[in-house]
Parts: sequence; C-alpha cells; structure tokens
Amino acid sequence: MTAQQRAARVQLMLFDIDGVLTDGRLYFDAQGEAQKVFHVHDGHGLKLLREAGIMTGVVSGRQSAPAQARLRELRLDLVHLGVADKLRLLQEIAAQTRLPYEHIGFMGDDWVDLAVMQRVGFAATVANAATGMCAVAHWQSAKSGGQGAVREAVEFILEARGQREAMYQHHLNGGVAQG
Repeated sequence: MTAQQRAARVQLMLFDIDGVLTDGRLYFDAQGEAQKVFHVHDGHGLKLLREAGIMTGVVSGRQSAPAQARLRELRLDLVHLGVADKLRLLQEIAAQTRLPYEHIGFMGDDWVDLAVMQRVGFAATVANAATGMCAVAHWQSAKSGGQGAVREAVEFILEARGQREAMYQHHLNGGVAQG
C-alpha cells in the first residue's frame, strides 16, 4: 500500500511535539522554564485537518506549560503530555475512539516514537528525524520539525483524501483566520 493510500484512510492524526511541532531545541529562561517555538503554518495545518473532519491530537513525553498554552489555542481533540509509554497510550486511544490502527496516523521524529509508528496505518516523520526513522515511516517531509513539516504532512493527507484543492479554493475565496 502506498503512503498516499495510507494517508487517505486517516481519521485521527497524532503528532509528537518536540522535534515535530517544534524544532526540538529547548530554551530555558532564568527561572528554569522551558520555552518553545511553534510555526504558525503548522498550527493552521492542524485547523485544516479539523475542517476536513479529521481528529487531531498530540502525544508527548514532556510536560510543558508553553506547549499547553499553544495547544489550548489550537483546540485539538486529544492532548497527552508527560507520556512515558506512547504505545500503551495509542492502544487506549484506539479503544476509546473505536478506530482501528489503520485509520490512525502519527508523526514522530525520534526513537521513542518508533513503536507507535510501527503500529499506526500512516506513519510520518520530519526531514531532520533521528537515524532509522525513515525505515519505519511511510512518508517523510521535506521540511524539518518546527519549520512547517506538520503543515506539509497535513497537505499530503488532504491531497490523498481529495480535499486539498477544495479547501484551498475555500480559503482563496475568504477562508478563516490563520492558526
């Protein structure tokens, strides 16, 4: 099955945060609080998925106040931070949503994401992913994490589902606010 065929079946798309929605670097202020940078194109991409009827979520091993603030803005369906066992969480999500794995997608960038990527129907990774990620991914972005890779994945999914052009035209004729 091709990456496009796999992407066309996605009903829930999950994303890692560090290295996918961000560039993976952690900035700490004088009080020891981590700061993160998110790309607005990625945020709007997540909104496009929702407009297309696809549920969205994040699964991250880290707790982060900056990430929580950004995720509240984006109004994702599922937000799981501080997850020690991503595969176990995926199993719980599949059971709760009653979606078979082949209708779930995940975008990760490092080895902690491999088990989930092997299980889902559509596994995506970023251009600057850790060694070995491409061997498991069905699709890889040309852009790096935090630099529009999520938006690129979103547009690939929308194209695979035959929805990209209509959504583009909608935005060309008025659209909605950016993410």
